[in-house]
Amino acid sequence: MSNKNEDKKGKTTDTKGQAQNKTIKGNLTFDDKVIQKIIGIALEEIDGLLTVDGGFLSNLAGKIVNTDDVTSGIDVEVGKEQVAVDLDIVCEYGRNMNNVYDSIKEITSREIKKMTGLNVVEVNVNVVDVKSKEQYEEDNTTVQDKLSEAAENTSNFISKKTDNVKETASDVGDKLSDQVSNVQDNVMGSRVK
Repeated sequence: MSNKNEDKKGKTTDTKGQAQNKTIKGNLTFDDKVIQKIIGIALEEIDGLLTVDGGFLSNLAGKIVNTDDVTSGIDVEVGKEQVAVDLDIVCEYGRNMNNVYDSIKEITSREIKKMTGLNVVEVNVNVVDVKSKEQYEEDNTTVQDKLSEAAENTSNFISKKTDNVKETASDVGDKLSDQVSNVQDNVMGSRVK
């Protein structure tokens, strides 16, 4: 008679209550996009890093429409146990870029290891631009933002003009009403005599 029992979760337990894992075969792999997204979200906490630069077409798309694509500008090579990362970044003016680079390496490595178990073996960073925060925010205004602002301004202008026309029409109506009353009083006054 065996001293082992199988529970509902697939673990075999001996009569002493100690769990023994069955060997389940398979592979866990990660799509490049998953690794890129982990890195993109992790990089948001780095002081002095304004953005990861996605190149001309990505930047052009970002200028036209608001986007929250955190993978833009992050290239990765994902193996079974290791990851290599390439980034083009824009740093904040006045910041020590070596410190920004060290932070990128540390945070990227920590988050990838924590979430996937993969080791980051290489992080290559190319600083493509340096901007002040104000310059970056000004440059980051999209066509969509500008159109939204223009539409709101146009709507406000039209509302004010419509209110002005209504007010003017009301004033004209009041004046006409007064004039009609005066004419009626004159007509009635001339008949009574």
